Amino acid sequence: MDPMLSGRGDAEMDRELRTRIDNYHLEIFNRTQTETTKRWTYEQEIKRPYFHVTDLDDAQLTNWRKYLDFEESEGDYQRVVFLYERCLVTAALYDEFWLRYSRWMLAQPGKEEEVRNIYQRASCLYVAIAEPLVRHQYALFEEMTGRVDVARAIYEAILINMPGHIDTIIMLATLQLRHSGLEAAIATYKEQIESPSLDTQTKGALVSEWARLLWKIEDLPEEARQVYQKNQHWYLDVERFWINYFMFELEQPTNSKTRSAHHARVKGVLDQVRQKSRISAQAVHLISDHYMNYLLERGIPNAAKERLLLDKEINGNAFGMDGPKWLKRSYEA
Repeated sequence: MDPMLSGRGDAEMDRELRTRIDNYHLEIFNRTQTETTKRWTYEQEIKRPYFHVTDLDDAQLTNWRKYLDFEESEGDYQRVVFLYERCLVTAALYDEFWLRYSRWMLAQPGKEEEVRNIYQRASCLYVAIAEPLVRHQYALFEEMTGRVDVARAIYEAILINMPGHIDTIIMLATLQLRHSGLEAAIATYKEQIESPSLDTQTKGALVSEWARLLWKIEDLPEEARQVYQKNQHWYLDVERFWINYFMFELEQPTNSKTRSAHHARVKGVLDQVRQKSRISAQAVHLISDHYMNYLLERGIPNAAKERLLLDKEINGNAFGMDGPKWLKRSYEA
């Protein structure tokens, strides 16, 4: 018995217990009301609390993002998990929220299996195979935990459903590079390039990624150059191949002794682009613009004359072009 209640009469003890119970219930009520009020701004904006295949509007997506931000800032693990699960009933088709959930869970100590469960649910049940980002993240997670074979199998499964998906092939090749070496990575590119199910555009892009691996990752520019030279006649109409080939030669280091040879190689690729390739006028214009800038920065003594002549040929009837959106990713370090 509570020492504070000892020595009191039954009626007084009854009143004291009732008062304590009332205070306890009042405390629960006040706490519940406070927590509800804090979340009501977000709750009242939830218009569709159930799953449906139709898209959520921007206001709904923004509300879920803000609600998750708020709950994460509160720091209650159970509440955050519960809100993510509610959100994913509504937004199960959006990889954004699966990825966010997995990242948050990964930051919690000792939750490796919970993270794996999130990725598996997203990859196997909800997110369309046409949106492979969540599967890429899943593969990286499995690689991180030491299950390299599982990571490899995830990439291969994507390629069964999406043959020729360039980003997935790159992910698989770099996985091979990290765990099996350069030859295994190159073998991955070669296997895909030799596949009869891939079109010429995809194969040309993969050849340039193979060369980029040799150049950027392994510091073997001469081997990368050989890859471009041996394959150029197969991909005369592949813009990605020619833009990457040109940027490869353009970005090779030079000094006063090698400048002339470097200029000859860069100009040689430009000449092939203009005379032999079948890429679009837009891509030719873009490559030519880069070459004209190169002439001013690192050109030989007659660079000014060459630039003006080329400018007249290319920009005689000037028109604005933006170039392919993937260009920056293709040649940046």
